Amino acid sequence: MIGYQFMGKAHSHAYRDIPFFFDSEAKPVLKALAGRNESKVNKAAEKMGWESTETDWRRLIEREDIDVIDIVTPNHTHAEMAIAAAEAGKHIITEKPLALTLEEAKAMYRAIQKNKVVHMVCHNYRFAPAVQYAKRLIEDDRLGRIYHFRADYLQDFIMDPSFPLVWRLKKEVSGSGALGDIGAHSIDLARFLVGEISELVGTMETFVKKRPLGEMAGGLNAEAAKDQYGEVTVDDAVAFLAKFSNGALGTFEATRFAGGNRNKNKLEINGEKGSVRWDMENMNLLDVYLTDDEPGLQGFRTINCTEEEHPYVGVYWPPGHIIGYEHTFIHLLYEFLQGIAKESQPSPSFLDGVRNQAVLQAVEQSAESRRWVKVEQFD
Repeated sequence: MIGYQFMGKAHSHAYRDIPFFFDSEAKPVLKALAGRNESKVNKAAEKMGWESTETDWRRLIEREDIDVIDIVTPNHTHAEMAIAAAEAGKHIITEKPLALTLEEAKAMYRAIQKNKVVHMVCHNYRFAPAVQYAKRLIEDDRLGRIYHFRADYLQDFIMDPSFPLVWRLKKEVSGSGALGDIGAHSIDLARFLVGEISELVGTMETFVKKRPLGEMAGGLNAEAAKDQYGEVTVDDAVAFLAKFSNGALGTFEATRFAGGNRNKNKLEINGEKGSVRWDMENMNLLDVYLTDDEPGLQGFRTINCTEEEHPYVGVYWPPGHIIGYEHTFIHLLYEFLQGIAKESQPSPSFLDGVRNQAVLQAVEQSAESRRWVKVEQFD
């Protein structure tokens, strides 16, 4: 694995827990962790259970005892690392968004196609059991024709103007701000549950233009330097309207300036036969409304998706004993390992990542041009 902070911790925990809960056909062996700071990466490896460390990610690519490369580094590094790993015949999983730009994402996809390796992009929220169950209801036509998809991804961790200018706030490193950081998750959920987005119109805003220099310090915390400032070059908030290829309408909002919302990843889908709604901050619960309920009983019912009938949760605890954020990574990485073992391609793949990146690009183009933009279709 390349990188060891927030997502490195989430991925490492998942790899260690997969064999405990799942009868996986591939058992993960945590061979090596890479990071530029030798003392920090050594400390992280010891804590998270990695056998060895490297200070140059290229050494991981070269090692014959490594089959998989897991990329949890800032966005501007994904393309170079993934392409090198593919050319070395390594299976690859990378954090989202897939790349810095759509052209980079396409290059990554071409590399994995050419070298025939298994690949995934880490959109973990689609692996919440409640989201998977919503997908099942839609596929079983319980909602009928889909009319609306609406998503709000609301955070507030950078509202303080003294929060430093970390890599997530620099376009040359992150690609975009709230759009790519959290809006990309909403786009993936929309594509997973409803279908492809064909065109959109959007707007973006940066509320705080300058911030003190600094760097991430674990999780979403950061450390600021004194009396040194730099320009914020990404969006703080984004909103857009979308049309899906199947005729559904979508509304999306992503912001890191919604006070009181720590991780409000929320969606609602309305169809001709019913509706579903889900909120990551109550991730085990799915609200379901069905129009064929008899009058007087109609309305949203709340399902605690912890029954054996619900996806994934049968391997954990008795009904009502809830699971958490970390389990979304366990489910995603389990599917990744199963794909390697069975020589099949799991989803979300790099192709999903490219299509997601095409939507991100269209939002930026629309915000700049102030007009509707067609989303580039990619197969």
